[in-house]
Amino acid sequence: MTTNQERQLVVTWQDPAPAVERVRSMSGLAYLTAMMNGELPMAPIASLLGLRVAAVEAGRVVITGSPGEQHHNPIAMVHGGYLSTMLDSAMGCAVHASLEAGVGYTTVSLQVSFVKAPRAGGPELIAEGRVVHLGKRHATADGTLRDADGTLYAHATTTCLILR
Repeated sequence: MTTNQERQLVVTWQDPAPAVERVRSMSGLAYLTAMMNGELPMAPIASLLGLRVAAVEAGRVVITGSPGEQHHNPIAMVHGGYLSTMLDSAMGCAVHASLEAGVGYTTVSLQVSFVKAPRAGGPELIAEGRVVHLGKRHATADGTLRDADGTLYAHATTTCLILR
């Protein structure tokens, strides 16, 4: 006989409005560095999924996260959407970290290949995004999702539209 033990997750986040107001006046690198250092609030999605910006440099961003039971799919594995979001975030932010003030971006395409399925309570995951090409209208980036031991869980590529 199975019992359904209800779980509860409370998510809190900071008002993103102050960050949105400042994004137009800061380079992507300065903006993401301020988020990483706690000077600006993280995007609400980061609070929802428990993601953190661990490193920022021009053309490269590292995001970490530790998936929990609330990120399981129906067969008790971490949902591919969680892994995809980590990679999309790292690669998109790598593009953003390459842009001057007042320039934005949005994901046009995302291709993810899953290599190994992580489990909730397993090691912290590390998504690294790197810009491959930065043009006037489009940028491409690639990314990997590993743990601290270097085990590969997924890799991805993206194309972003540059919004000038």
